[in-house]
Amino acid sequence: MVAGRTVLILLLLLIPVLAVAEGSCDKCHPQHYDAAGGCTTCHRGNPRTDRPDLAHASLIGARYAHFALPDSPVMQYGLQLLEKTGCRRCHRSGGKGNVLASDLDRLLPGARPEDVLRSIRQPVLFMPDFAFAEATAVSLVNALFANAAQAEPQVGETPLVVHFEGVERAENRFEKHCGGCHQLLTNRWGGLGHGAIGPNLSGLFSEFYPHPFTDVERWSRANLEKWLKNPRAIRKAARMAPQGLEPDELRQVLEFFEAQEPAPRGNNPAPANPPAVTAVREQDATFSPRP
Repeated sequence: MVAGRTVLILLLLLIPVLAVAEGSCDKCHPQHYDAAGGCTTCHRGNPRTDRPDLAHASLIGARYAHFALPDSPVMQYGLQLLEKTGCRRCHRSGGKGNVLASDLDRLLPGARPEDVLRSIRQPVLFMPDFAFAEATAVSLVNALFANAAQAEPQVGETPLVVHFEGVERAENRFEKHCGGCHQLLTNRWGGLGHGAIGPNLSGLFSEFYPHPFTDVERWSRANLEKWLKNPRAIRKAARMAPQGLEPDELRQVLEFFEAQEPAPRGNNPAPANPPAVTAVREQDATFSPRP
């Protein structure tokens, strides 16, 4: 009997809180997209208070809230961009992709869409600069948040992003022969190269690289070897000249591409004998814009 009274008292105490939760948003904002659920489904915020500064904490603005609307043209366009630009060559999104850079399925619940937008429009080192217009990048942000919302919860600690140091650049064959025009992320050596004239080659051998070797073939060690020997034999309009590498140099260059082979999904094993590293937490490094 005492337990029953205790439960009744708790329910009576909760009624005012629930009433505020149901109606605080409605006092200032008209209802829309009722089928999507409450306001916080799309916009976050805190519906349990009437104070604007608290109610709008971590609020997601309207242009970023399409991620909760599966049929939104904005989000659909973003999903097309995700495939076309090959974001998954380095990132995981929607449960698919390589693990050469941050796992974008971990964006929720903490990431701010404004920070993700800035990271796309002002890319960090070794990330391609897609030169997206702001509206285009907003569509991509919505798609990334939609995938993150559907992703399975990640168990364990937030992974670290590491910046590799101590690589001998003078003896690095990729740096010597390719790095003047290209960049490459690898699991073992981190980021290589400094040029932006040629395409970013991260994830080249994976299914997520956006530009295949031919209409029917993906890039592979054998195909890359053919390309390096004479690009214009593959594509007559290729601007890249034949490299004329000695057999030992060619082997060493190809090893850098194999070092970025994607790990099994859900697993990112540490490389054997890695160089010295400086660790930076993902939340501090992922969205740091290039100076």
